[in-house]
Amino acid sequence: MRVAVLGTGAVGHAIAGKLLALGHEVTMGSRTPRNERATAWAAQAGPPAAAGTFAEAAAAGDLIVNCTGGGVALDALRAAGAANLAGKVVVDVSNPLDFSGGFPPTLSVSNLDSVGEQIQREFPAARVVKTLNTVNNAVMIDPGRLHGPHTMFMSGNDAEAKAQVAELLQSFGWPADAILDLGDITNARGQEMYVVLWVRLMRPMGGPDFNIALVR
Repeated sequence: MRVAVLGTGAVGHAIAGKLLALGHEVTMGSRTPRNERATAWAAQAGPPAAAGTFAEAAAAGDLIVNCTGGGVALDALRAAGAANLAGKVVVDVSNPLDFSGGFPPTLSVSNLDSVGEQIQREFPAARVVKTLNTVNNAVMIDPGRLHGPHTMFMSGNDAEAKAQVAELLQSFGWPADAILDLGDITNARGQEMYVVLWVRLMRPMGGPDFNIALVR
């Protein structure tokens, strides 16, 4: 599968690298045509890794993974272009964390809206699925690094898109019974608001390598 990874930070690099290891063709997208981090990644990884602008990556991808920050996600996807997103699954991994007041962060969007919903509203022809945003990038691509079963959330309006993303998550190592479909994209609110607690859990947990498991 051809995948566009939008974003050149730690999350983008982790997901892009995992996708390559699984045999996918990956284009890392950035704002500028010759972004140093994207071009260096592509050069080091070698074919079929590539780098380009957000628009070039989105045009090349059959599936798009938004790894940009929640505060800039809409701008990044606008730069990618609505026509390049239409009909495609857009996996939104972003969180609207606002560090302007220091640590711990607040949310720039919450309660009655979410970044996932904003993306779906602005790009109605895209098939947005919110997932992977509730763990750190290492656990995203290697859930087995944690002991015991734990849960990954997912939400979106398109059942077929969620089924496709569930298959992708399983290829990352997430067991099928660990993937919890919360329902439509409005549930992205809960996924994003949970991250405020996740950030505060890092200190007592001794770092970011943890997740939660739902039990009855």
